[in-house]
This record gives sequence, C-alpha cells and structure tokens, in this order.
Amino acid sequence: MESKGKSYLALTMGTLSMMICFMVWLCLAPLVDVILKNAGVQVSEFQRSFLLATPILLGSIMRIPMGILSDRWGGKKTYIVLMLFLIIPVLMMPRVHSYGMLIFTALLLGMAGTSFAIGVSYVTGFFPPEKQGLVLGITGVGNIGTAFSAFFLPRLVKTMSLNGIFYLLVVLLVIFSILMLFCPESKTNKEATIGKSLSVAKEKDTWFLALFYFLTFGLFMSMSNLLPTFMTKLFSQSLVDAGIWAAIFAVIGTLLRPVGGYLSDKIRPMTLLRYDFIALIIVAIVLGLFLETQGIFSTIVVLLGILVGLGNGIIFKMVPFVSSGNTGAVTGFVGAMGGLGGYFPPIILGIIKQSTGGYQIGIYLIAVVAIICLVLLQKEYISGARKIVK
Repeated sequence: MESKGKSYLALTMGTLSMMICFMVWLCLAPLVDVILKNAGVQVSEFQRSFLLATPILLGSIMRIPMGILSDRWGGKKTYIVLMLFLIIPVLMMPRVHSYGMLIFTALLLGMAGTSFAIGVSYVTGFFPPEKQGLVLGITGVGNIGTAFSAFFLPRLVKTMSLNGIFYLLVVLLVIFSILMLFCPESKTNKEATIGKSLSVAKEKDTWFLALFYFLTFGLFMSMSNLLPTFMTKLFSQSLVDAGIWAAIFAVIGTLLRPVGGYLSDKIRPMTLLRYDFIALIIVAIVLGLFLETQGIFSTIVVLLGILVGLGNGIIFKMVPFVSSGNTGAVTGFVGAMGGLGGYFPPIILGIIKQSTGGYQIGIYLIAVVAIICLVLLQKEYISGARKIVK
C-alpha cells in the first residue's frame, strides 16, 4: 500500500477534480433557459429535454474507454487531459447560436461525466479492499458538483454575464489541472488492452451491477437534471428556488453515498440493496400519485435522494471484486449504464409530457425498473452463489 499521506492526497484530489468535472457536466440544467435565449433559439418540450439529456450520453458511453485508459495510463494523467479538453466546449457554449451547435457542444460537455470512471480507477489502488466501500463512497462525493451547479449558477447569472460564468468554469478546470500535477500517480496495468478490459462484460456480476446502477445513479442524474423543470413547470417556482431543490437533492444523494459504502463494509451489500429497492418502488408509486402536491413532492425528493445515495454507495463497494486489475474497466462499464439511466428519463418524460400533458406515466416507469431490479436481485440473493454477494 502507498503511504498514508499520498493515499489521502490522491483521495482528496480525485474527489475534488470529479466535483469540478460534475459542475461542468450538469451546468446546462440550471442555465438552459438563459442559454437558449442567448442563442436566440426557440424549442419544443422534447427539444429542451433532449438538449438537457445530451451531455449525459457521451459522458456515459465514454466512461468505458476512459476507465480502460485510466487502468493502462494512470488516473492522474487521464484526469489532466480530460480537464484540459473540457475547456473547449465550456468556451463554446455561450458562443453558439443554433440548436444544432448547442447539441454538439452539449455532447462535448458530456466528456466531463467520464471523470467518475477515472476517479474510481485512480483512487482504488491507494487503499486495501476492506476500506474501499467507504473510500469509493467518499470519492463519489465528487458528484456534489451537480449541486454546486444547481445552487450557484442561477445566482451568478444575475450578477455576471453568461460568458463570465463559463470563464469561471474554465478557471476552475485550469487550477485543478495544475494541482493534479503535484499528486501521486496510481498503479497502472500496462497489460490492460481493450480486449482484456472488455472481458469484464463476460462476467455476470458486471451486468447485475450495471443494471442496478442504471436505476440508482440514473435516478440521481435524471432528478438532478429535471428538478428545475419540475419545480418551474409544476409549481411555478423561480429558477433560483428550483435550483435550491435540485441542489438539496444532489447534496443528499451525494453525502449518503459514502454512508452506503460504509454500511456495505459491515453488512452484506445485497441485503442492503434489497431493502433499498423495495423502498424505491414504494416512493416512486407515491410520487406518481401525488406528483402535483407540492408538500408530498418535496418530501419524496428528499427520500429519493437518500435512497439513490445509499444505493450508489452500496453498488460501488462491489465493483473492485468483479475483475482484479480491471477496476477502471468495470467502473467504466457499470458507470456507463448508470449514466444511460440518467440519459433516457429526460427524453422519455419529454415525450410523455408532450403526448399526455403530464409526467405521471414516466414516474411509474421508475417503479417498474425498480421491480425488475428487485426480482433479479432476489434471485441472486437466494442462490447465494455470486462472489460479490458474499
């Protein structure tokens, strides 16, 4: 094991760098109306939802190759290259003036989401397996960047130009790229090839974790993305107030992640997940029934944040045990599915809203996916044969 000083430095910088990247990844949601107005573009409900979902697409798919690259090249170098690349779409966003270019720029912004696979791969090598539930949960606290975007950006847009906000993001990316230069490098696996790394797809455990993460992290991303829309459309709240609720959800979901990881160090993860899924089913059904009742909606938002945060931490406790030496690849694969879980709901809800005038059917689909996960989980739990559930 590395010295404690180097290990904790890697954990700190891996987490903070992810936080900055997640601020960039979800910067569109709190600013979408301002960005559309700046671009001089009028859009339908579906086009608006598609724009919000677009960064999640590339950020999900590219987690696989970026996770593999982190295993082979080292998380430190990969992090630096990523943050420098993100400067390009960040500078582009306030300067484009067509819907097509907004979509293209949003797609490039999506690379920020790959920071999750990089961060987990980077930090894992500095800590022993018995501590990785808590450590990876702490690393996942970098997700709180979504809360910072939701809370601060609507306020900043009142005091500074749209260009100024994106310049601020550029400054943060440059600062953390420089700071990362002084961090230790993680162990690399020079023998990691795309073929060997993608062999994790042959592991049944990889697919189970991917599906479970599709639900829990997908909910975290989609609700962080959609809460400003829900609060403004359903309850006519201001963009600033809607951003507060998005931030509350993101903070709860983020801070409960290490709690889920810590509990998984002490209690069988699949036991914890079973109860988490049952609670998600109940909460989703209640949300669908009382979607337009603000008090109940607000309470459910808090409960959802708790459940997805715990679920995300529990699931990633198990990632390092799937394929030794390929943690980045497994992280990329599972993380990609989780990201896709955040990509589809905004689009589906946009279609449902445009077709039916409401969101209820889309909310009930959350319960359906949770039921599928629970059934598959219960099957594995009863068999007790998988190495990750012991």
